[in-house]
Amino acid sequence: MTLRDAVRTASNSVSKASRELATLSADDTVPRPERVDAFRKLTARDVGDTWLRRSRGIERDFDREGVYLKFEGDNPTGTQKDRIAFAHAEDALRRGASTVSFATCGNYGVAVALAARLAGVRCMIYVPAGYHTKRLAEMEALGATIYRPVGTYEEIVAYSTTESIRHGWYDANPGTTNSALQLRAYSAIADELIAQLPAVPVTVAVPVSNGTLLAGIFQGFQRLHAAGRIERLPRMVASSSTHKNPIVTSFLWGSPKCLDLDPAKITETDVNEPLINWHSFDGQEALDALYASGGGARHVSDAKLRKMSTYLREKEALQVLPASTAGLIALLELGADEQGPQVAVLTAKR
Repeated sequence: MTLRDAVRTASNSVSKASRELATLSADDTVPRPERVDAFRKLTARDVGDTWLRRSRGIERDFDREGVYLKFEGDNPTGTQKDRIAFAHAEDALRRGASTVSFATCGNYGVAVALAARLAGVRCMIYVPAGYHTKRLAEMEALGATIYRPVGTYEEIVAYSTTESIRHGWYDANPGTTNSALQLRAYSAIADELIAQLPAVPVTVAVPVSNGTLLAGIFQGFQRLHAAGRIERLPRMVASSSTHKNPIVTSFLWGSPKCLDLDPAKITETDVNEPLINWHSFDGQEALDALYASGGGARHVSDAKLRKMSTYLREKEALQVLPASTAGLIALLELGADEQGPQVAVLTAKR
C-alpha cells in the first residue's frame, strides 16, 4: 500500500542553538549526565509548546463560538509524534541504551530517527513490507536502519518488540513497558492549553488511532485537577475513520472494554491509514478517558476528512493532513452543551 497521507512539508530539523546542543548530546565521549542535560534543553527549545489560535472563520462558517485550533504540525517533523519520540530518545540516553527500535508506518519513524540522531543513539525501524511511503527515504537520510518484515502493523509491533528484547535494545513501541512515558509526554499538551487559553476548555477533540494522544492529554488534565490548578475536567472527544478504530467503535457500542475489531474488515485508504487499526495499543486508557470525562466519539468518512483539509487550506491558510482533521470534524458535528473554549487538536501538517 502506498501511503499518500503523510507529511510532505516538515523541515526534519531543529534550530541552530539545538544543533549546537546536539554536539554534546550525541558525543559518546561526553559524560552521560551532560549528554542528557543537553538533549533535554534542545527538546525544550524545539519540541512542543505548539501554537494555539482562535478560529473566528470556523465560528462564523459553522455557527459556533470559542473554537480554538491546536496545531501539532509546528513540531520539527510535522506531527505530534515528536513529543513522544524525543521523550523516548532522552529516556534511552539516560538509561545508557545504544539503540532504539520500534514499528511504524511512517510519521513516527521520522520523528524517532531525528531524535535518535540528535541523542547519538542508533535507530532500528520496522515498517510492514506492504506499506510504501516517501518518509522511508527521510528515515534513512536521518541515519535509521530500516527493516521490512511481512505482516500487519500490529503484527510488526509485536515482532519488533521481540527483536528489542532479543538484542537488548530500547523498545519505543506503543503498548509496551514504556507506554507510561508516552502518556506523560502527551500530557504536556494539557499544560500548554491551560497556559494558552482564557479558561479551562469545555471540550478537547482529538483524532485517535492507538489512543495514546487522547489518553495522555486527559492524564495531564487529571494531574492539573488533582493539584488544584483547574476546577473541572474538559470533555474529551475521540474521532476516527468509520468503523475502523476500536476506541470509537467500542464507545459507540457502549462497551466499557476496548474491543478489538476483525482485521479482515479493516480497509485502508491513502487518507484513513493514520487513524485505523484493529487493535488500539492504548485504547483502554483512551476509552476510560472518554467515559471519565463524559465525552463523546464520532466516525468520520474519508470524504469529510478531505473536505475539511481543503477548507483549512483555503480558509485558514493551514496545510493539514486530512486524517488530522478528524477531531475538528467531530467537535463541529457533536456540538457543545455549555459555553467556553472548545479545542480541536490538529495532529499533523501536510
